[in-house]
Order: sequence, then structure tokens, then C-alpha cells
Amino acid sequence: MKIILSNQSEKPIYLQIKEQLEEQILSGEVPQDTVLPSIRKMASDLAVSVITTTRAYKELEADGFITTVPGKGCIVLAPDNHILREQYLRRMEEGFMQAAAAAKKLQMPLREAQEIFETIWEI
Repeated sequence: MKIILSNQSEKPIYLQIKEQLEEQILSGEVPQDTVLPSIRKMASDLAVSVITTTRAYKELEADGFITTVPGKGCIVLAPDNHILREQYLRRMEEGFMQAAAAAKKLQMPLREAQEIFETIWEI
């Protein structure tokens, strides 16, 4: 598991950690039943505060990606199809928002934007 943090990013550090772990879980890079490093170990490895890693882990748990088992630590749960679908829908919406904003700047008619999407869909 590899986490790369950027101080130049607009995203807070805890969110960078959360999103990268989330992506690695969804992609299968970090499989179900994997025990994540302890909060203190993760904080030490990334040179961030324990509060930062605690927040990232708590949000991952709230979103259903991990669970905390007393005496064992944080364990990766099986990706739920509902969670996976919601994550991909969110990404699609973000992409569509960017595409729509660009099309509007160009004063492109909706039908032309739809044709571009249909062309990309067929690739």
C-alpha cells in the first residue's frame, strides 16, 4: 500500500489518505481482510499527525470500507456493490460537471455534447 501526499494539493492531508486508500480498496490492490497499519504507524510512516490518520480511518469506516476490530486493528471489508456503484457514479458526475462546464464555455449545443459522448462511448 502506497500513499503519496502533496502539500501543494488543495485537498487536506486526511482526505488524500482516505481517497488513496479507498481507491486501492476498490481496485483490489488492498484486498478484503487486509489489516491496515495502526493509526500511529500510518502517521509515523507518512510523517503526519495521529489526528490526521484517525480522521482518514474514521471516514473510511463510516463509508463502509474498513471496520475496527478490538485487538486486531482496522480491517478492509469486502467492497459492497452499492458502495462501489456510488463511488463510480460520483466520479462520473464530477467528470460530467467538468465536461458540461467546458461545453458551456464554448457555447456548444447540448446535442453536440451528446454526440461527443456517444462517440467516446463507442470507442
